Formats: sequence, structure tokens, C-alpha cells
Amino acid sequence: MSQANDTRRRNPGPSWGYRFLRTADLVTPEFIYKPARAIGTLIAMAFMPAQRRHSREYLALALGRRPTLRDVFRHFFAFEESLMTKLRVLNGRPHKTVYAPGAHDAREWFENGGPVFLGTFHVGNSDLQGFQIGGDGHARVHRKTYIVRERVGNSHDTEKFAEKYGDRLGFIWVNDPREMIYALKDAASTDAAIALQCDRVEHSARTAAFDFLGSRRHFPITIYILAAIFKRPVILTFGAPESPVLATLHASPRFDPIPGETRAATLARGHRHFQEFLRHLEKILREKPCIWFNFLPWKTSAQSAEVNSKG
Repeated sequence: MSQANDTRRRNPGPSWGYRFLRTADLVTPEFIYKPARAIGTLIAMAFMPAQRRHSREYLALALGRRPTLRDVFRHFFAFEESLMTKLRVLNGRPHKTVYAPGAHDAREWFENGGPVFLGTFHVGNSDLQGFQIGGDGHARVHRKTYIVRERVGNSHDTEKFAEKYGDRLGFIWVNDPREMIYALKDAASTDAAIALQCDRVEHSARTAAFDFLGSRRHFPITIYILAAIFKRPVILTFGAPESPVLATLHASPRFDPIPGETRAATLARGHRHFQEFLRHLEKILREKPCIWFNFLPWKTSAQSAEVNSKG
């Protein structure tokens, strides 16, 4: 893949921004640094009209009312603070994860390992927990994990986590579908875990409509197709922050392919499995609406029909 393609899309902010935030966190007292981060968030909001609009659309559904400008700021600031949590872990600060009730299948996997597809969401500390899989905080043994994601420019956190956990962390980039297929097959031939994001449809060939926050919204169902192909179980997860140093891991019951089951039957069971977990996610988002970091247009079932037809 060419360098031009690698940096065609970029995370917001200057190329030196993440390094500045890490350095400032080491030398600036929090009672000064936190208000400074809030001011920086306000400045960023001013230059991100599309994201502000999408935030208001989402918050209106999660809150059940018209969001105020303060609500939108809290949403943006929660995203900034999730980034700071990752950068602080890179700086060596401890971060602990505890299990939510009902996450026993995830706990068993973290403790014992084995091939699995981990479905993740742009929620709270999920990204950090994806990087930490294989050791720190919950696993007894180190294991290899591949994270499926889009390669973008200005991705200091991804690069540094790759260095920090390089012996057990790999990436499968979705930018080039042909390369992704080969990399995915290679990863699935091992006992490594494979983590996929399950709340954005940009790089998904197959989607389905689910009830979520009062409307029918399309989500990718690729993870269940892969489960059927590679005979791997699925566990859906997300991490909800409780404090700057503590998060709760929410996880679904384990979904297992059944030998001899047709692809259609597997997908039907997968649809029910995913819908049940979305109900749980919605419950948490009603309590903590600012922890869903999907600053994208809210697409209803009808608007997403064209995407769903790809498969």
C-alpha cells in the first residue's frame, strides 16, 4: 500500500498534537491542564460543524430531548478525555478494567484464551481495551491479537500502542480489501484473537437493520459471516469509563457456530445475538449518552439500503 493511500484520511488535529498532549500531561498540574483541555475542545468544536451536527442528532435520540450546546460540548469533551486516557496509559499510568455482570464468557476467554472474533464499538474505553488485550489487567497469559481497522494519517496512539504491545498486537488494514482478505485468512489460521468494529458500515459488504435508539439502523454483520467461514466464536464487547483509571467491560454471551448449520441459519442466530447486545448497549447509553463516539450521520434503515445491497 502506498504512503499516499496511508495518509489520505487523517485524524483531526496537527501531526504534533498527540505528542504535545502527552508531554503537557507530564509537566502540567491537572487543575490547570483539565481546563486547558476544555478550552481546546471548544476550539476544536468551532471548526467541526459536521461533527457538531451529527452529535446533536445522536444526542437527541439518546437523551430523548433537544440537546443543548452544553450537551454537545460534554460529548466532545468525553471523546477528548478518552483520548487522554489512552495517552496516559502510553505514558505509563495504570488503568484497570473490571467485568460487568453477565460478562462471564468474556472473562473466561481473557483468562484461558483461544481463537475468537471480538466485536467492538466506538464506545468509551473500547479502543484502549482492544490494545490491552493479551495481558495488562485481565489476562493470565500473553496472546496475539489482530485488530481490524482503517489506516489513517496522524495516528500517534495506534503507532505507539503497536510499539508498546508489538509482541502480541497486529493490525489488519481495511483500506485495501484484497490485502485485508489475505491478512484475515492468515490471522484466522492461528489461535490469535481478531477484533472487528461493529458500529460503522463504511468498509462492510453486508449490513442488516436493527432496533436501536428508537429507529431501525444498519450495522455490519460481517463478524457473523466470518464466524461461519472460519468456525470461530463471537463475543461482542465495549468498555464504559467509570473514572480516569477505571473502566467496566460489558460483553455478550459467546456466540458459537454450529457444525452443519446453513449460512442463513447462522446469520439469523447472529442477528438475534447482535440485537440483544444492542439493547444492552442502548441501556448504558441512556445512562451515559456521551460515551458513544460515532460522530457520523445517523442513517435509518431506508437510508442504508444501498449499503446493505452490496452483499
